[in-house]
Amino acid sequence: MFKRRQFLQAAGLAMIGAVVGVPAGAPAQDAPSRTKLGQSQAGFWRMKVGEVEVIALSDGTVSIPTKVLYGSPEHIEKLMRASWAKSPVDLSVNVFLIVAGQRLILVDTGGGDLLGPTLGKLEASLSAAGYKPDQITDILVTHLHADHIGGLTADGKRVFPNATAHVNRAETNYWLNAANKETAAAQHKQIFEWVKAQFGPYLEAGKASLFDGETALFPGIRSLPAPGHTPGHSVYVLENGGEKLVFWGDIIHIGEVQFPDPNVSINFDFDPKAAAARRRQAFAQAADAGYLVANAHITFPGAGRLAKAGSGCRWIPMPYVNDAPAAKG
Repeated sequence: MFKRRQFLQAAGLAMIGAVVGVPAGAPAQDAPSRTKLGQSQAGFWRMKVGEVEVIALSDGTVSIPTKVLYGSPEHIEKLMRASWAKSPVDLSVNVFLIVAGQRLILVDTGGGDLLGPTLGKLEASLSAAGYKPDQITDILVTHLHADHIGGLTADGKRVFPNATAHVNRAETNYWLNAANKETAAAQHKQIFEWVKAQFGPYLEAGKASLFDGETALFPGIRSLPAPGHTPGHSVYVLENGGEKLVFWGDIIHIGEVQFPDPNVSINFDFDPKAAAARRRQAFAQAADAGYLVANAHITFPGAGRLAKAGSGCRWIPMPYVNDAPAAKG
């Protein structure tokens, strides 16, 4: 099992290298321009949607160079400078826990140990928030990329033994079809193996639930199809007490560029044009209605609202609130 885990992690790093155009044997990412932290950060953050508690959980961060974005380097650099940002970007990998009565529902599971040592912090973050993996009842999978399903399985065993993993059937129909691997883009071929390794154990155990399109999954929680980034990419809508939060998955990756210019796609996208169209639509709807969105890759905790700004949007992070009564004694 250990050798298998080493192989999958090596394959993950190799795939990142292939995507960003790094030769085999070279570092997979540009060297960060800052000093690495010596210890992990606090990894959870609480908020309320109506009467429902939602907890953002950090799986860590990973450095991604902006050359993964489609567009002229000059345009991307200009947008980066406007945010005082530099390449590589420290991309958050965020997971969300919905505390809904007797159900404990995760939205995605992070990268686990597939994409290098800076990820794989989900279990520690979950524990810090007061929960254990065997308490999780359900997992809403936005899509089957490694940084969203890597935490499902470790050493071939389900990390969340009592949870049912829910995913759009269009997603499994594509990634579990071996024939599709033959025609897939080079940077996407490894995903087929990850899906079998990470999601397969839930299918085999009868702990996977496949849905089609827009589906009411639990009271106040439904899926909405949002293909483009992947064939079956889904977002999840939580509504309670007149408030609304939409878990966006990979609608957006690098906020410094894509918030001001939603037309910029990334080469992790299955269909870059469709992904850009979906992003424009999602931005317009969120900015018009003013509801909350939760992002897998915007700086932790990744929750906030959008406001229109020119041809794009401005990101308004959720304020930090710590108004529970102080513990005594």
